[in-house]
Amino acid sequence: MPDNNQAPQTPAPQDSNKAPRFAILVAGGSGTRMGAAKPKQFLDLLGEPVLLHTLRRFAETPLRVQQCVVVLPAEQFSTWHQLCAEHNIHIPHTVVAGGATRWASVRNGLAYLADQKSGTVAVHDGVRPLVPASVIEECFATAEAHGTAVAAVVPKDSVRNLSQQGSYALDRARLRLVQTPQCFELELLRRAYQLPELSTFTDDASVVEDLHPIQLVPGDYRNLKITTPEDLLLAEAILRSTT
Repeated sequence: MPDNNQAPQTPAPQDSNKAPRFAILVAGGSGTRMGAAKPKQFLDLLGEPVLLHTLRRFAETPLRVQQCVVVLPAEQFSTWHQLCAEHNIHIPHTVVAGGATRWASVRNGLAYLADQKSGTVAVHDGVRPLVPASVIEECFATAEAHGTAVAAVVPKDSVRNLSQQGSYALDRARLRLVQTPQCFELELLRRAYQLPELSTFTDDASVVEDLHPIQLVPGDYRNLKITTPEDLLLAEAILRSTT
């Protein structure tokens, strides 16, 4: 359910000729693989929580994101409130309780947007704090034109598939590493999340693909997902190089 203690969201100014844009930032990590004492979305990244960096990327004015919904485990609400106070965070957003799985968490985020009749929604990992504004804009624009858009990059390494006989090489030119954001026409994503959850769902594209073709757009190798201590070090280096 929405966090009623969160300051009410002030919608961003909208161009009346364009459909509204929304963002669901899913941050349900526990930090197990990070080996940290707190969830990875709250870890310090150059003096600020990882999640704040991510939220700020979607709050940039040119992107025209009307509402940002942050999905957190309910037991982490107080920690986020404390961090917002400590870091003087006034970026408009609403906090919604997540579910037992990522699928359930995204569905809860969508439920907060139930009153919205139309628009485009981006679903993004809360621990991908370095996504460039250009990637976000390209995903939104492509989804507005085609219904779906998923950021993805070409693998840098050779890739092999396992088989009973051993393994065999795959043509990496025909493969893509999927990132977020993943953007969808709002009603399309709603219809997809009305279907039962399957074990094969690994991201939002896999939830939607039986209903609509998935368009890929160029992602960015800097758009890393912070999962291990090495990822955090790399993110710090990237941020230092761009500031």
